[in-house]
Amino acid sequence: MMYSNLYHSFSSLPFMGRAGFGILGLATLLLVIALKGIALWHAAKREDKWWFIAMLVVNTAGLLELIYIIFFAKVKFETLFSSKDKKI
Repeated sequence: MMYSNLYHSFSSLPFMGRAGFGILGLATLLLVIALKGIALWHAAKREDKWWFIAMLVVNTAGLLELIYIIFFAKVKFETLFSSKDKKI
């Protein structure tokens, strides 16, 4: 019963819930959804069609979205949630 021992060892960690998802998993999920939404919003406003498609299809746990926001869209923190972003 190797599966049963492995399951019980991971489910007993303090931040994991009964189903193995827990607070850490929920926080990660919410962060990824927020990053994806912000990045898709800025890609749509800037008419970056290929970035929009890539971020919509590829799931990289927020890494692709962060790369787009920081390096390609060059969005400053002050304008991150603003709808008055200018196209480059």
